[in-house]
Amino acid sequence: MTLTDLSPSATALLVGVDFGAPHFDEELNELAQLSLTAGLAPVHRLTCNRKAPDAAMFVGSGKADEIKELALLHGASEVLFDQSLSPAQQRNLERHLGMPVNDRTMLILQIFAQRARSHEGKLQVELARLQYLSTRLVRRWSHLERQRGGIGNRGGPGETQIELDRRMIGESIKRTKERLSKVKRQRNTQRKQRERNQVFNVSLVGYTNAGKSTLFNALVKARAYAADQLFATLDTTTRQLYLPHDGGGGSHLSLSDTVGFIRDLPHGLVDAFEATLQEATSADLLLHVVDASHPNYPEQIDQVMSVLQDIGAQDVPQWLIFNKIDALPPEKHPQMLHDLYVHEGQALPRMFLSAGTGFNLDGLRQRILQQAQAHADSLLTLQTAHVT
Repeated sequence: MTLTDLSPSATALLVGVDFGAPHFDEELNELAQLSLTAGLAPVHRLTCNRKAPDAAMFVGSGKADEIKELALLHGASEVLFDQSLSPAQQRNLERHLGMPVNDRTMLILQIFAQRARSHEGKLQVELARLQYLSTRLVRRWSHLERQRGGIGNRGGPGETQIELDRRMIGESIKRTKERLSKVKRQRNTQRKQRERNQVFNVSLVGYTNAGKSTLFNALVKARAYAADQLFATLDTTTRQLYLPHDGGGGSHLSLSDTVGFIRDLPHGLVDAFEATLQEATSADLLLHVVDASHPNYPEQIDQVMSVLQDIGAQDVPQWLIFNKIDALPPEKHPQMLHDLYVHEGQALPRMFLSAGTGFNLDGLRQRILQQAQAHADSLLTLQTAHVT
């Protein structure tokens, strides 16, 4: 199952339902960005309020009628919901509206499928897609209700087509997990090698489109793909970073750029990208990149912190890197380039910079070098104590 034709002519009606959650996007701006990233042009946006989802159609029959009228009026080829739909809700809406209906989860999966380039990335996306589809076999194909007979397809108890398809998907999930486990073992071997070499490991994390890849390229002078769009980077890239000392010589560090996070990132994707996200859990320092110019950056910080908690990286030392300060109006420019940001009672070091223009990058390099030297000194102290 894929989204409808993803040519530039494909159009979508965007729907969001406000259940009173603090992060509700009234303008559906992020869903619109996701749609454009997937190749769908939004033609109209509709929001409504409900106390709870309707069990049958998520929005209720009256609002479903309104959605149908608006979709026909604006020439939408499909309807996209900003929340996740159950298989039954999705099936009922498609029957009622007479057109494809997809949710935020499927949209993100589609984008990931388009953007994955490495073998590992493709495996991870395929696993998440199979897990999503395994719950929705009943919603698309009427042939799934037919029986397959016994010998020669005649008589006797047989296996229904839906059971056969579900079993085939289950076997595909098992094979994909096994292949990902092999990739994870390879990554662990590489990680242990870096640990034996006592390389200081730094990982970039953050909300999608915060500028992680731009910062990565600026620091290591690499050419990792970076663009002003959601999920420009899916595959973890690791490079050596050399930072010179003032008195001569320098230190070699390991810098990794990881996949961006987003609100309501499907749990299947978090699970599937476990091998990639292990770079964050095993890092010596996390650089949490924040788009300082985004009006909802506090909420984006919360979302990233939530995912870090899910993957077990909440205790890794973390700095907040407020990026894109060149996009701030003059009255919002920071008075200090280094300070503390309090998040849920915890004071985190914060730096302001612009990866795009290079502003204050030298300051970041210097502070990373100091942290790496302090880390090396502590290791040396532990080794000396162990020997004595």
